[in-house]
Amino acid sequence: MDLVTEKREYTGDYPDKTLYIPGPTEVREDVIDEMAQPMFGHRMDRMTDLYTTVVEDTKEFLGTDNEVIVLTASGTEFWEASTLNLVDENILVPTCGSFSERHANVAERLGKNVDRLEYEWGEAIKPEDIRAHLDSTDKHYDVVTCVMNESSTGVRNPIEEIGDVLKEYPDTYFVVDAVSALGGDYVDIDEHDIDVIFASTQKAFAMPPGLAVCVVSDAAYERELEKDEASWYGGFQRSLDYYDRKGQTHSTPAIPVMLAYRKQMKHMLDEGHEARSERHREMAEYTREWAMEHFDVFPEDGYESQTVSCIENTADIDVAATIEAVSEEYDYVFSNGYGSALGEKTFRIGHMGEHDVESIRALTDAIEDVAGL
Repeated sequence: MDLVTEKREYTGDYPDKTLYIPGPTEVREDVIDEMAQPMFGHRMDRMTDLYTTVVEDTKEFLGTDNEVIVLTASGTEFWEASTLNLVDENILVPTCGSFSERHANVAERLGKNVDRLEYEWGEAIKPEDIRAHLDSTDKHYDVVTCVMNESSTGVRNPIEEIGDVLKEYPDTYFVVDAVSALGGDYVDIDEHDIDVIFASTQKAFAMPPGLAVCVVSDAAYERELEKDEASWYGGFQRSLDYYDRKGQTHSTPAIPVMLAYRKQMKHMLDEGHEARSERHREMAEYTREWAMEHFDVFPEDGYESQTVSCIENTADIDVAATIEAVSEEYDYVFSNGYGSALGEKTFRIGHMGEHDVESIRALTDAIEDVAGL
């Protein structure tokens, strides 16, 4: 294995590239500018104004009565935290790609008993399979998880229907990884009894990396209170009780990114949750139609992602060379397939955040030009 063992000096002298990868994505200039404000203390009243604005605006945008936590972390933090906070022993993890499999790996690393409900990559998780599994076992699961948007394969799993199934199992909590979907794909969190759903700001929220957003139900909060052990940094009780008392985060946050969050959330509120989702749907439909003209789409029919298209390379183009040429000639960056299994068999286009159909068309035109399609 080749290792990077020597310093490679960051010069700042790099060409600007428009990002069409599955995150980070493009960020508005006025949102970036917010990060250049003078620094202030994280226990000052100004921080209370900032953090309460961030939290309450997020609740309003998502249309939820559940509690919201925004921590300095990647969304990965809430894989760990939700497992520690809610699982005593058994957790059911349906897997259909790299990130759902990684969720299972995290739970195993934390010492939990993990049962997988395995699907081929490209297939979607089915609610009826989860019901059948729960009905056929004497084992009690503290948690069932689901990745909303499996960005390794471009699959959008039916979390709403899965949530409706789990309403029938009130002692089992439903945890959703929506890292690459929330903010770009509408979901009614409260209606479908999702106990925990989390995301990262650098995806469909179109903010800089550095913050994780988690929505927590009252039931999940109460469940943690019953446990002898829970996450310290990502503890629901610790985070939410501190917010109730102080209107701040329990530990020092990335203040500049919080300032960017505040600005971007105002833009998101202006657009609205459903309208933002509709714009993402239009981008996804355009990308799939284009893909079907020249290639094929990798996900199971009817379960395609609204934020990331995984395109099957049926035209047998040189994916790596095409990505490099598009980057060099157009300053556009899209992504290869995920991992060694899909690296040249697929490629991925992230149509999320502040992109629209016209900006996605600019990329597909560039791919056509470079690949001679």
